[in-house]
Amino acid sequence: MKHNYKTLGLKSGLEIHQQLDTHKLFCNCPSLLRQDKPLREIKRTLNPVIGETGIVDIAVEHEAKQNKNFTYQVYDTNCLVETDEEPPHLINQEALKTALQIAHLLNCKIFPTTQIMRKTVTDGSNTSGFQRTVLLAHDGHITISSGKKIAIDYLMLEEDSARKATPNSEYPTPNNPIFKLDRLGIPLVEIATGPHMNTPEEIKEAALKLGEILRACKVKRGIGTIRQDVNISIKGSKRVEIKGFQDPKMMTKTIDLEIERQIKCIKEKTCTNEVRNALPNGTTEFLRPMPGAARMYPETDHPLLKISRDLINETKRDLPKLQSENNSYLKEFGLNPELIKLILKKNKLEDFKTLIHEHNNPNLVAKMLTLFQTKPETSIHNIEEILEKIENKEIPETDAKTIMQKISQGIPLKEAIKKSDIDLESETQKIIKQKPGLSQGAYMGLLMGKFKGQISGKEIADILKKLI
Repeated sequence: MKHNYKTLGLKSGLEIHQQLDTHKLFCNCPSLLRQDKPLREIKRTLNPVIGETGIVDIAVEHEAKQNKNFTYQVYDTNCLVETDEEPPHLINQEALKTALQIAHLLNCKIFPTTQIMRKTVTDGSNTSGFQRTVLLAHDGHITISSGKKIAIDYLMLEEDSARKATPNSEYPTPNNPIFKLDRLGIPLVEIATGPHMNTPEEIKEAALKLGEILRACKVKRGIGTIRQDVNISIKGSKRVEIKGFQDPKMMTKTIDLEIERQIKCIKEKTCTNEVRNALPNGTTEFLRPMPGAARMYPETDHPLLKISRDLINETKRDLPKLQSENNSYLKEFGLNPELIKLILKKNKLEDFKTLIHEHNNPNLVAKMLTLFQTKPETSIHNIEEILEKIENKEIPETDAKTIMQKISQGIPLKEAIKKSDIDLESETQKIIKQKPGLSQGAYMGLLMGKFKGQISGKEIADILKKLI
């Protein structure tokens, strides 16, 4: 059902959680997910605590009423920080720098001094019963295609939670869940926008823009490394947070179904602030009441985090380019879209910049870095030498692919560039005589297979044109 979003007064904001590609946030353990058998297990019961406001948070109280007991699987890549038997180490500086770069790209203001906080969580996803989080930046913005600015309210750096073990025949009851400690403590940035998106299309575009900014920085890739939550309300309803978006294609359907649910709630006078889980079919299910500020209190085991002007300037100076900017840069060299896509996908942009600085043959450079590469890859040093020899007319440009194939087979560059002493014309005539009446493509395949990279495809094609 298509809605009139303006009449309904749709207001929406995004919360993005993105894992960073470093070791863990408050210890030196690797950010490595495990599928093998754990080293041992520990058991915990988590209790709610009073937050900084002097009360127990409503969401925390809801979880505590479930009376759950938790089992945690511990691996040899975990330490005492993750089992909550040792205080946190000083914050991971690499993760901090990455988070600051993201803040710059979001046009945020950075706090020079900030307090690491504990956020009470009693659903079992943290062994300690809380998640460490620190507010780094505020009051930024992104701009979508309409020219509209979407406010970035804040950026936080925090620990990821433990993940539930895969259910099996021995899986316990819902009140006795098992968690793995492999994910606990992986650095996350949390980005929250203002409620300034008024259509599903704006929400989707903003999510994709934020994704592009994050992918420009040192973040993890793949399923589960980014989590998107959407906050939605219409006139007369309460704000609802929908968690668990993985596929942007489902956003419009999920938002429309949530609007229908909220319209029904308004009629029935049953609107509440709540957190709901996004389901694959676009519907949602209740998770818990909406949490508030009552679950936050200071982390007393860690000093104040001071971010120097030098660190702010350093991270601002070394900002990565966004993919849209890299696309524009590569287009200036006349490369076709497929080559541009391959350069960026294979992370060859810096190699391209290095080579193009000395060798003004962008199309060949791009092909050598992407299409001509095999495993193991030819080093950039060898590619540079090949390009020099092509420019000096020592070898033809058409030999570049064949030479790179030989190098990947372990043949030294000096040997790889030597011309074969094969009498190609005579060998081609033999093949044609042995197998008369084939197409040029068929003869091409036979000859390429016979010589296995010793002769370039162009040389073979030229001989075939001459003889057929």
